[in-house]
Amino acid sequence: MSDKKGILLETGTNEFEIVEFSIGPVSYGINVAKVREVINPVPVTKMPNIHPWVDGIFTLRGRVMPLVNLPRCLGNQSTTTSPKVIVSELNNYYVAFLVDEVSRIHRISWTAMEPPPHIANSDMVVGIIKMAEKMVVLLDFEKIVADINPEMNEKFSQIDSTSSTILDNRKNKTILVAEDSKMLRDLLLSTLHTAGYAKIISTENGQEAWNKIEQLVKSGEPIENNIQLVITDIEMPQMDGHHLTKRIKENEKCKHLPVVIFSSLINEEMRLKGESIGANGQVSKPEINQLIELVDRFIL
Repeated sequence: MSDKKGILLETGTNEFEIVEFSIGPVSYGINVAKVREVINPVPVTKMPNIHPWVDGIFTLRGRVMPLVNLPRCLGNQSTTTSPKVIVSELNNYYVAFLVDEVSRIHRISWTAMEPPPHIANSDMVVGIIKMAEKMVVLLDFEKIVADINPEMNEKFSQIDSTSSTILDNRKNKTILVAEDSKMLRDLLLSTLHTAGYAKIISTENGQEAWNKIEQLVKSGEPIENNIQLVITDIEMPQMDGHHLTKRIKENEKCKHLPVVIFSSLINEEMRLKGESIGANGQVSKPEINQLIELVDRFIL
């Protein structure tokens, strides 16, 4: 019972923790929820025709995973002779990242994170965190993994065939999508359109999504007349998906609106957190067919 209470207290606060690491003079961050452990470098096995960002593969606790050379990926010059390796889990996929140094953990609010400016290679960045003495760049690790493992993107776009009746029913429904990664948002919208969900309201973060919902609620018209379901990521600038879900479920006029969390962070702990704030369904990226099945179940 005490564990459940702890989950309830920590979920939906619009805060998260990052592991800060550096490459050269630049500070970067990765969500603690994605990090499994930090280790010293280990010997790797080179593979033929391997992606240029990948040094090789290695085995850790019975799992085989690639080692991504993050300095090479980002075009940065490494400045250390004693690098570290961050072992992470994304989309149920284990991958390790070679970095110069791992410094500390910060607990911050999503409101402290701003979208990246539209400059060269900004598609590698999901946000900039302003701290008193420096800025920390939060990287789009999903994009990095998708670039080295194209199967991820293929799963986003491969959908099961269905009957013409279901396709016709899908056309009449409106879905609100909150996803900050442009690459994943474009893939998701394209796949939903292909599946027959033609009416999509697209937003880039939880705050923008909540503003849309709040505007519709204030109009006095029943929310279901304009939106039948919300699909949200978890990690987003300004307002995360958990806080968005909590806001929706605590509002009398829209609490019945189905919310499906679609995130690379879905694991046992995150699933419990999502349930505690009233999420109707949770799907790990990139399982698009599972997502569409859930959407159909809630609104058809």
